[in-house]
Amino acid sequence: MKKTVVLLANGFEEIEALSPADYLRRAGAEVIIAATGTSSRNVEGAHKILVTADMTLDTYFSTEKELPDAVVIPGGMPGAKNISECAKAMEFINQMFKAKKLVAAICASPAVVLGKTEILNGKNWTCYPEMEKSLSAEIQKNHKIQPVVTDENLITGRGPGTAEQFSMEIVRILFSEETKAKIMEASVQRKC
Repeated sequence: MKKTVVLLANGFEEIEALSPADYLRRAGAEVIIAATGTSSRNVEGAHKILVTADMTLDTYFSTEKELPDAVVIPGGMPGAKNISECAKAMEFINQMFKAKKLVAAICASPAVVLGKTEILNGKNWTCYPEMEKSLSAEIQKNHKIQPVVTDENLITGRGPGTAEQFSMEIVRILFSEETKAKIMEASVQRKC
């Protein structure tokens, strides 16, 4: 079974965290929502929506011995900044990338979180408009103005309006084009 960790920090963009968690669970992945930088599982989003994470990142590290298949880093401010200031989260993200596991970041997180690592070096990527300007010219040269950009084991998304496309790309990479199509078809046919 594919396993994904979705990182949450106070101020995260709700749709960018919960859409990937939802679609990945529909695809059959084990999704662990992990609160970072706190001893509490309760994390408040950028729009004041309170989410109870499955566990804290500390608990995850104390119970899991192997790296998951993917990590999802939602944006939102100050959520992205809070993740970037959590040493354990940053170490985890770097470990994932170096192990060729999937790293998926959206909105502010490609610039604010991944910009503090070497992950963007030589990679095509996108982020929330104008945030790329905070990074070096060398990193900026591979910035793309696209909803979602995939480059090997890195997926980046532009912002809240691209959360579904971002989520579906993670499903496609971890599972298959067929799984992505089935989830999309089921969501269109579902009636309230």
